[in-house]
Amino acid sequence: MFRTLCASLAALALVLTGGAVASAAPAGERTVSSGWNDYSCKPSSAHPRPVVLIHGTYENAAQNWAFMAPYLTNRGYCVFSFDYGKLPGVPFVHGLGPIAKSAEELSAFVDKVRAATGTEKVDLVGHSQGGGAMPRYYLNFLDGAGKVDKLVGLAPSNHGTTLSGLQRLLDAIPGGRRILGSVSAGSEDQLIGSAFIRRLNSVPDTVPGVGYTTIVTRYDEVVTPYRTQFLSGPKVRNVLIQDLCAVDLSEHLTIGTIDRIAFHEVANALDPANATPTTCASAVTG
Repeated sequence: MFRTLCASLAALALVLTGGAVASAAPAGERTVSSGWNDYSCKPSSAHPRPVVLIHGTYENAAQNWAFMAPYLTNRGYCVFSFDYGKLPGVPFVHGLGPIAKSAEELSAFVDKVRAATGTEKVDLVGHSQGGGAMPRYYLNFLDGAGKVDKLVGLAPSNHGTTLSGLQRLLDAIPGGRRILGSVSAGSEDQLIGSAFIRRLNSVPDTVPGVGYTTIVTRYDEVVTPYRTQFLSGPKVRNVLIQDLCAVDLSEHLTIGTIDRIAFHEVANALDPANATPTTCASAVTG
């Protein structure tokens, strides 16, 4: 499914043809009655850290985490999410702003969750930008390492992407990257060779004290090549979902939104002491 790719192309076409984005109020933070974003939630001894979910580019918290959030709350976690990278007049799809600015929003939200729950650290679980480039910037450049125990990335954009060749198309259009950046700086920031990715890749993949898990699908058509999602460094576990279930056909969007095999591996990453084998059966029993 080329959702993110098509959205980027549509946005670029909109600017090239002189179109305008319809005006609408940006969505606010979602509060869900099932316990997701319940600021009265206090972490248990079994799960002592709250989990902050970070959506991907062209997504929002409610859509990205409609299945993952209940999956984790049902397992006793305090779960929180927020919308970041919102642009004026662009409703429903977020993660569009400059990633460095979005990382500042993550920093403020982590502090809010820590204050509400009385915890020193949180665990981060993110999809695409939200599992890769943005939280890595927070950890490396905004002193987030002391506030985070684990980062779990689903199809994370850790080292940038070619967007299945879209990067070459943009580079073939005079000013193509600049035009995309004017519509969605967050998208342009994630292209291989961007100033943001060059800065992010100028430092080690990991920071001391934080545990990292990447959960990747070989069928990813958005963060490409898919192996660029893997991290190097201490306390890193790189997981190719097809090594756990060869018939899992999830691509970029589905691995982060509805794939219960991936969900089970997230649960293992958050609580490795009680991890159980992830198999194809996890789609039903996980």
